[in-house]
Amino acid sequence: MRPAFAVGLVFAGCCSNVIFLELLVRKHPGCGNIVTFAQFLFIAVEGFLFEADLGRKPPAIPIRYYAIMVTMFFTVSVVNNYALNLNIAMPLHMIFRSGSLIANMILGIIILKKRYSIFKYTSIALVSAGIFICTFMSAKQVTSQSSLSENDGFQAFAWWLLGIGALTFALLMSARMGIFQETLYKQFGKHSKEALFYNHALPLPGFIFLASDIYDHAVLFNKSELYQVPVIGVIMPVMWFYLLMNIVTQYVCIRGVFILTTECTSLTVTLVVTLRKFVSLIFSILYFQNPFTLWHWLGTVFVFIGTLMYTEVWNNLGTTKSQPKKDDKQD
Repeated sequence: MRPAFAVGLVFAGCCSNVIFLELLVRKHPGCGNIVTFAQFLFIAVEGFLFEADLGRKPPAIPIRYYAIMVTMFFTVSVVNNYALNLNIAMPLHMIFRSGSLIANMILGIIILKKRYSIFKYTSIALVSAGIFICTFMSAKQVTSQSSLSENDGFQAFAWWLLGIGALTFALLMSARMGIFQETLYKQFGKHSKEALFYNHALPLPGFIFLASDIYDHAVLFNKSELYQVPVIGVIMPVMWFYLLMNIVTQYVCIRGVFILTTECTSLTVTLVVTLRKFVSLIFSILYFQNPFTLWHWLGTVFVFIGTLMYTEVWNNLGTTKSQPKKDDKQD
């Protein structure tokens, strides 16, 4: 029952989180910093109360290792959210971040000296081709949809290139952080809830450097139209409501993924998260009417088929069907 409940949390939390993020970004494209800060603050406070026991519980992993992990995590979160301010559409943002398998494989080969099967190299080639198709077609849309002025068109394209560079950097940094976490967990054991708390609590002082931008957007949020919250009837600026719902759904999403990692195999977790991204993408395209051509659909299919090939989900299903007794004993 818990795995089914966790899958429900992941789909409900993560998909609705993307909706509220897009509602925020469409109104104020540069609000990434205030969104990141609010998410970090909420999860840090929750972790301080329930995981760190008001600071009385010592960490199982030394703080110096968390400091390194936090630097990478903070950088990835800020850069990913800021990329939305650089002419990057939400569908492209989601597709690009789905390419984490490529970055993990490349860094795994370089740093951990891993070797993979031809099947997995093929899957990564599919993911790479899918991301390239979507990125190339989005580049054409940026240049064609810009203003009539040639100078303005070049400027829009330059900002878009900077956004692609930011997403690429965040993708590689995220993969490096995953490898670092893998080595830490091998040495000290898995402490996912503790890592979640420290990854969100330790970076909070870093937001001092973004305080001006966060304050400016808080003022803009205060000036947004008023909205009456259903059921409870409270009236508040609509942008603050979107931000509050983004924070809550982000927490539900993270908790769902955490339950999945403790109840299911990593293969199942990867499959659920991949399907969730696909559902979020479809909803973003249909509900918000984001531009999406047949080439984008082809690239998206390549990305998701490549991801499923990488997880070897079909081989796993075949093994499960042929070994029912062994699985029954394990359950």
